[in-house]
Amino acid sequence: MESRSELEKALGELKRITGISLTVSAGTPEEEKAAIAQIRCLCTAYKEKYNKTDFLYSLMVNGIPSYDIHERAARLHIAPDEKRVLFLLEAKVIDETVTAILKNLFPSQTRTYLVPMGETNLVVFRPVKTGENADSIRRTARTIVDTLNMEALTQVKLAYSSFIDTLSELSGAFRETSLALKVGKLFYSEQTVFPYNELGIGRLIYQLPLTLCDNFLHEIFGDDIPESLDEDTAVTINKFFQNNLNIAETSRQLHMHRNTLIYRLEQIQKRTGLDLRTFEDAMTFKIATMVMNYLQTERNH
Repeated sequence: MESRSELEKALGELKRITGISLTVSAGTPEEEKAAIAQIRCLCTAYKEKYNKTDFLYSLMVNGIPSYDIHERAARLHIAPDEKRVLFLLEAKVIDETVTAILKNLFPSQTRTYLVPMGETNLVVFRPVKTGENADSIRRTARTIVDTLNMEALTQVKLAYSSFIDTLSELSGAFRETSLALKVGKLFYSEQTVFPYNELGIGRLIYQLPLTLCDNFLHEIFGDDIPESLDEDTAVTINKFFQNNLNIAETSRQLHMHRNTLIYRLEQIQKRTGLDLRTFEDAMTFKIATMVMNYLQTERNH
């Protein structure tokens, strides 16, 4: 009778954890004991499999006391002290197709963990292989983006962290990568991969008080702060900056007559008072447009 009670408890635990209902018939006490042991193994395996994700999610978002990290990691068979890198990707939706593609890219034997962070974000937490460096990690990031774009037909933005040596650094790496994704999308929207250490002046602007940004724009433009640029003007300016203020190369790439480009630059000078053909004014204008984008984004939240 006692064995039957233990068997029922084990079956109840299995249903609670997995949602699976089983009926087990055993003819002898030995068979019942064997069935109980197998059911408990199933429960343990299921909990370990799915608690790895919960553990890593909690470590990134909620934080776990350092004294508890090693013990829980050991219980879940996650090496606590292994050099790793964190990729944070954003797509319109993280669905089964996206997850399946990532599992093909990073099979389970690679000790790579996929951790959903909501409907649109997912973390790929991956060991750093021997001999890998910043360039190879960048190539991995590029591969993730290109593969999802091609196979899942979804546009992806991705940021990645510095190397971390222990799980206790994971929450810091997640904050670092989240910032890189936000700053990258806001200031470098033409890009899809944002390394944590290549945010440039965008990192600085993102942390400025809004009042200071307002004061800066008024100092540059007075009371006539331009709200936005039309698409043609924006494309012209971006291409001009990409070509290091080279008029001949910019007009060639835009399939535009040199005089037409000069005319557009002169029109911008009339509107803003800044001559983009000079380095100082070009730099001021670039920073000002980044500040305007930042203010617009923050005020629309």
